[in-house]
Amino acid sequence: MATGFTTQRVLSVQHWSDRLFSIVCTRDSGFRFQNGQFVMMGLEVEGRPLMRAYSMASANYDDTLEFYSIKLPDGPLTSRLQKVTPGDNVLVGTKAVGTLTIANLRPGRHLWMLATGTGLAPFLSMVKDPETYERFEHITVVHGCRNVCDLSFSKFFEEQLPNDEYLGELVKEKLTYHPTVTREPFRNQGRITDMLRAKPLDPETDRVVICGSHEMIKETASLLEGFGFQEGDSHEQGDFLIEKAFVSK
Repeated sequence: MATGFTTQRVLSVQHWSDRLFSIVCTRDSGFRFQNGQFVMMGLEVEGRPLMRAYSMASANYDDTLEFYSIKLPDGPLTSRLQKVTPGDNVLVGTKAVGTLTIANLRPGRHLWMLATGTGLAPFLSMVKDPETYERFEHITVVHGCRNVCDLSFSKFFEEQLPNDEYLGELVKEKLTYHPTVTREPFRNQGRITDMLRAKPLDPETDRVVICGSHEMIKETASLLEGFGFQEGDSHEQGDFLIEKAFVSK
């Protein structure tokens, strides 16, 4: 077995739909990360690690790790990963990386988290971070999906997080959850990029983190740059952030 990974035990698996699932596993005591980062995670297949990049959906203070994944029937990893059950082993890298951390954003008033599909994962960890609420006056999470059944964490945002023992009051005061779908009737409909075109954000006060499909990330970043936003990274703070590792092909 190659080095750079630890073996962790699956504690629970949630199948949200025929397209989406999440895994909770044990966490190595030496594994550290910033909320919003990702790590290589996967399985041992024929004696070799088969790994993909996954953002942590759990907070950096949690004792366990959670990962949110799409199901691809022909995917080399996800076709296998979706079949794991509690007690099975997964491999988790020892080093977390990534640019989607609030430390890489310039000071601002309103933080927008724009996600499609499983791109919500890094923001699930960020909304559990007390520093997010210290840095910004308001946080809006926009989660775009094809169908209502893909809004896997709606109950988390609408019921669990506002009643959290430690963050609940801050969440009620500062956080807005805006789910939207594109392929069936729902209280919010339409694409995130169309929403931005209809109501452009302000680079003076708004800060944005983006995670989703390649096309969504590129189109949203282009729109923001047209509004006057500057992209940041791990070397220089900016008005908006994307995860370059998920965009480069």
